[in-house]
Amino acid sequence: MQPIAKSNPLANFMRQPKIYIKLPTGGTYWPPKSIDIPESGELPVYSMTAKDELLFKTPDALLNGQAIVDVVHSCVPSIKNAWAMPVLDLDTVLIAIRLATYGERMTVKVKIPVVNEDIEYEVDLRILLDQKLSNVTWEESIKISDDITVLVRPLTYKHMSQTSMKAFETQRIMNMVNDDKISDDQKLSMFSTSFNNLTQVTVDLISDSIFQVTTPAGDVTDKNHIKEFIANSDKTVFDTIKNHLDELKKANELKPLTAHSTEEQQAAGAPATYEIPIGFNNSDFFEQGF
Repeated sequence: MQPIAKSNPLANFMRQPKIYIKLPTGGTYWPPKSIDIPESGELPVYSMTAKDELLFKTPDALLNGQAIVDVVHSCVPSIKNAWAMPVLDLDTVLIAIRLATYGERMTVKVKIPVVNEDIEYEVDLRILLDQKLSNVTWEESIKISDDITVLVRPLTYKHMSQTSMKAFETQRIMNMVNDDKISDDQKLSMFSTSFNNLTQVTVDLISDSIFQVTTPAGDVTDKNHIKEFIANSDKTVFDTIKNHLDELKKANELKPLTAHSTEEQQAAGAPATYEIPIGFNNSDFFEQGF
């Protein structure tokens, strides 16, 4: 007979949800079993543990995306597979974890235009959360011609991480090209390899974004057929799809915040208002006091 496991008497003193969030996608585009959304539609978010914080001090885990995945699983247990998370939901989840761990305020370093003065600006993370929920947009249908319509979905965090890794490797090769110790022939070969890699990354991203191509003969969903179609399509077709995806990406990015200069700063030449771009560098976004 198996002994009955005793409940931990310290359970009431362990982490409890700090906030609850809705996802911009509402769970759309998440693969089956990758997320459990409560009936309320709101996901509980816990603060990070000491172990979670240490993950962000591991360069390799940050580079390949594993740190983000592990922390999301720890802090948002309703998410079962963070690799499958649509990028439309990524910022919301990261902001919520930061908010649950360190509070509503986040300090960012800003350089005031013209006067180039470095200051610290306090950002209200609740405003960013509201912005992500109210501004999300996705138009999945792209009409290519009277005969062809392409349907696209957001890329996943796994796609994003793989792209970042390839971009990092490409940049590393490009830096090596500037090494005087490398012969011109080697530089040419490395540059060609790097260029081809970047081209392939772009083609793969476009292909992975498409989940269906509608034709008079029927709907095509086979990924291999879609990849072959993109690789061999007319440039106009490729550009139409790419431009549509680029516009959607831009539309769903966090909008810059507006800051106001002091009278003293304006007297020194600073504009009365200026924009503060909001972006997340995983290596410092989850550090207290950033």
